[in-house]
Amino acid sequence: MDSTDEITVHVRYFAGARAAAEVAEESVSMHRGASVRETLALLADRRGAGLARVLSACSFLVDGVAVTNRERPLTEAVVLDVLPPFAGG
Repeated sequence: MDSTDEITVHVRYFAGARAAAEVAEESVSMHRGASVRETLALLADRRGAGLARVLSACSFLVDGVAVTNRERPLTEAVVLDVLPPFAGG
């Protein structure tokens, strides 16, 4: 993959997602245009079944904006926040 075809996705895990990932943050290289779903699949493969289960219930922000469609393409370097459901009110 040519470096111009890659983007860096900086992932920040919160609460239960952080516990499941066993890291607070990490960066992954993805091909330009990769979807949020593809990025999540890579993270689940890298971190295991525990994170995969948590990801299925999480909400996500890309550069601070809620992800409403996991097929959204990522065309430039972004920050992906992984937010598990929170209890309380």
